[in-house]
Amino acid sequence: MDAVFKALADPSRRTLLDRLADRDGQTLTELEAHLPDLTRFGVMNHVRVLEEAGLVTTRKVGRFKHHYLNPVPIQLLADRWISRYASPWMRAIATVKHTAEQATEEQTMSDKPSHVYTVLIKATPELVWQAITDPAYTREYFFASSVHSDWTVGAKVSYAYDDGTVALDGEVLEVDRPHRLVTTFNAVWDDETRADPPSRVTWELEPMGEATKLTVTHDGFHAQTATYGQVVGGVPVILSGLKTLLETGSPLVLR
Repeated sequence: MDAVFKALADPSRRTLLDRLADRDGQTLTELEAHLPDLTRFGVMNHVRVLEEAGLVTTRKVGRFKHHYLNPVPIQLLADRWISRYASPWMRAIATVKHTAEQATEEQTMSDKPSHVYTVLIKATPELVWQAITDPAYTREYFFASSVHSDWTVGAKVSYAYDDGTVALDGEVLEVDRPHRLVTTFNAVWDDETRADPPSRVTWELEPMGEATKLTVTHDGFHAQTATYGQVVGGVPVILSGLKTLLETGSPLVLR
């Protein structure tokens, strides 16, 4: 947490995070334009600090390196203190509201990822994989929904509540246990998202000593759809809940 607080303490770094919140996936050249008083080297140093704190993740697309806001560390800070006093579901709703108000028009997505999230979990890749694919685990952190699939390419995937209502479904596209899982993502939890075409979610698990680096990439959006806006607030809650469950053995209490 010290690295996160250090990164957030600098106004230039907060500006970079704000600009990535406005439009994710910017290159270094694009980020430089937001800090015209700094040299390219100075901007690079600020980006490096943000990456080391886990607040920014990167993906290379062709010749360009794109930078993405990773809100998971901030969510973990909220889970430690703020969630005692305010429901995180309200924070997620506020995030969706802010996103909707900032979007003045539908923006076509490019071939680069749209949302990228990273979290370190003190657990083996095998255990993290089990938590992603086992309904006994997902109902403890994935908004009380149980996942069902046989996890073979072409198989169906669904996340359902205890009453049988399906919130999310899709199809398995790639399976490389316990390293990589790719599925389509068809949100059906409300009328707005139900009208959206399916997008795509990639789970990547990388061993790092006694921990696993989990990266979730959500892409394949055709525009800034309702699903695109709503997952911004939801995925950090899911990942922080997954981390807490595996590291403590108890689900995250969000009330």
